[in-house]
Amino acid sequence: MAGSEYFRTLVYTINNLLQQEKYKVVLAVIKGFRNGAVYGAKIRAPHALVMTFLFKSGSLRDKLKAIAQATYTHSRNLAYFVFTYKGLQALQERIQGKSLQSQSFLAACLGGWLVFGDNNHINSQINMYLLSRILFALSRLAVEKGYIPQPKRDPFPLFATLVWGIVLWLFEYHPHTLQPSLQSSMNYLYRDSNMWHDISDFLIYNKPRTGAQK
Repeated sequence: MAGSEYFRTLVYTINNLLQQEKYKVVLAVIKGFRNGAVYGAKIRAPHALVMTFLFKSGSLRDKLKAIAQATYTHSRNLAYFVFTYKGLQALQERIQGKSLQSQSFLAACLGGWLVFGDNNHINSQINMYLLSRILFALSRLAVEKGYIPQPKRDPFPLFATLVWGIVLWLFEYHPHTLQPSLQSSMNYLYRDSNMWHDISDFLIYNKPRTGAQK
């Protein structure tokens, strides 16, 4: 009974603390850390699971270790970044006495340099993912602001044409320039489909099973 009473008192105290307006900025930074960790794990774990079992060789233990490491790295980095960004943004606003657009940019720049500046495959994937999104967003913003005229036709077909033309040209003639995971996907689609021995590795498997190879 004493234990349950203590737990109820603790929960009440914490909930009361969470309602205090004077702690809101600090608590928002802490929850941002929590959300970054959770979101990073949720989106990386299934991706790592599929890519590891689809393209990587090795023992089951090695594969599970690779999945756990990728998930941890993504989760940790996103948590660190959100914590850094929200903390620096709040600090600037407190110093300058008001919210400015430059505060968001500077906080994110420093956070990106500190957290995502390390050139590894996880950070590379995240940065390239964001690059594609901001190019789209900046194009739309340029149209909204009148810097470029509103297209008379939907530009998406032209965009798709150039994207696929360029990526396949790079793959066929300069594959070393592509990210390793993209190279693996391209090899699976366009190289491995040129090779087979019988119906087993033509329809059922991509490559002959080890015991069936001669």
